[in-house]
Parts: sequence; structure tokens; C-alpha cells
Amino acid sequence: MGKRIIQQARGKGSLTYRVRKKAFKYRVGYPSNRGEAEIVKIIHSAAHSAPLIKTKVDEKIFFNVAFTGAFEGQKIMIGGNEPGEGNIIILKEIPIATKIFNIERNPGDGGKMIRTAGISAVVYKKYENNEIGIIMPNKKEVKLNENCRATIGIVAGEGIKQKPFMKAGKMFHKKKAKSKLWPRVSAVCMNAVDHPFGSGRGKRIKSKIAKRNAPPGRKVGHLRPKKTGKKR
Repeated sequence: MGKRIIQQARGKGSLTYRVRKKAFKYRVGYPSNRGEAEIVKIIHSAAHSAPLIKTKVDEKIFFNVAFTGAFEGQKIMIGGNEPGEGNIIILKEIPIATKIFNIERNPGDGGKMIRTAGISAVVYKKYENNEIGIIMPNKKEVKLNENCRATIGIVAGEGIKQKPFMKAGKMFHKKKAKSKLWPRVSAVCMNAVDHPFGSGRGKRIKSKIAKRNAPPGRKVGHLRPKKTGKKR
């Protein structure tokens, strides 16, 4: 009899597969307040690749992704139209060709895009239908509502991937801190009880087309593909 595959075991939760809740204690977002804010502290968060800044505005504390050059005691502006480093402004007030990060997908959601260490997007174009064109790091354009907020600058921690891990143990502890599954084992390398593609003499991969009404444990491989086979 087969066992639960890894996706099922992680979804159910157990002593083996559990989330490290302490890593996710800082919630990044924007406050409803406007005016001058002060960076109180720069924080290391296990759940984020970039450092975070603890910021205070009108006795209210909020956390945002740190920008390159941020320091404790620095003053930033929330609202207004001044495109200074670290300021939080709505998109229609940001000049074209300005680098931004932590962009809201919908006005008021607190920022959902461009939060990884060392990256930024660029304000590209302003359209007539109250939309702003943003060029993402993958060079694709995304159109957003002009009232969405963003932070001016580049996310801090750009060189995070330049230093190699050197040892598997270092990578293991890093992934464990973020509750990531590592190492990832190929399905065809598993035993038949562990995965639908497991076992077989050599790596003769079984059909990867899952049935449309397959249960979660069997829904692996191609899910309802429109085409199969070699492209011509």
C-alpha cells in the first residue's frame, strides 16, 4: 500500500513537516497614516531574504522591506509627492524611470510585489485609464492602478547570493529556517510507495498526464494538458 506523497504529508502537517512560526512574526505592510516617519531599527528576519526596517509614524509601528542605504534614525515620508529614497508614495506621483519596490497589487493591500533582496522595478509609462505601467525585473510590463503605493529605491541585501554555502549542512539549516523543503528528490528516484512515478528498473518515466478528477495524491505531472508530445 502506498504512502502519502510529500505534498500530502506537508499539507497535513506532522512532526516531520511543520512550519517554523517564529520565522513569520514580522508582517510587512503600509500604514494608513501619512506624514514623516522614523526608522527605529533594522531587523534580520529568517522568513525574508532582505532585512526589514521597523518604522514609527504617529506612535504607530509598522514593518517594511529595507532599502539600500537605510540606517537607524533616518526620516522618510509616507504620502506626498517627493520621490526620496525610502519614501512611500502612490504610483501616479512617482516620476517615470524611478526604481521602486514593495508594490501594491491593489490599493491598500500593503505591498505584494518586488520584495526580494537586491531587486527593483521601474515606473515605465502612465496611461489615460488611471493605470501605471511597471517594468518588472524579468523585463515584462505590468499595469497597476495609479493609487497603488510603492517604496522608492532598491531592496537591500543585493549580494546575498554571491557567497556560496560551501556545505550541505549550511543549506539545510538555511532552508529549515524558512520552512522550505530541501533537498528536493526527483520523483523517479523514489520507491513506488512514495510517489506515482517511483520505482522501475532504471529511469523509465511513467505517463505524466494526471486524470482530470484525480485526488490530490495522484494529481502529479501534467495537469489537464491541452497538448502532449514533441512540438513541431
